[in-house]
Amino acid sequence: MGDSVGDGADHPAGAVRRRTRDRRGRGMRGPGVVPVDPGTPALRTARQRFDQLVLDVVTPLDEKWQRHLGLVEYAVEDTPMLPDDWGDETVPLSSLVRGKGQAPTRLVLFRRPIEHRSTTRDELEALVHTVVVEQLAELLDLTPGQVDERYEDG
Repeated sequence: MGDSVGDGADHPAGAVRRRTRDRRGRGMRGPGVVPVDPGTPALRTARQRFDQLVLDVVTPLDEKWQRHLGLVEYAVEDTPMLPDDWGDETVPLSSLVRGKGQAPTRLVLFRRPIEHRSTTRDELEALVHTVVVEQLAELLDLTPGQVDERYEDG
């Protein structure tokens, strides 16, 4: 019975042994980062990291081409809504809907299909960049290389 908690056995002068959260020697449990703003998580979710990546890629391209593009809304959705008769061989990585009248053009990137095709952060960033540049090139009726000189054809 020396292993029971709080019975005082195997401890000097009847001291109570308290279990800690590190019962099995695996280290501290829970986040090791204290949030900057109380009430907000210190570590961002995968969705938040992807949104920030898209923002980092889109911002300089939109600033460069904004005069030619007009109003463009950029959005991120987890997955595309595919019709029942869609083939299994392909899944779109983005969607581009040209604006009409007062409605802005809308470029939507699909997070899960893009993440599924990337194994590292660098690959993810490169794929997001490629998708955005190709869609903007289609909007501008230019080649992707003309939209951004960093675009690689292969």
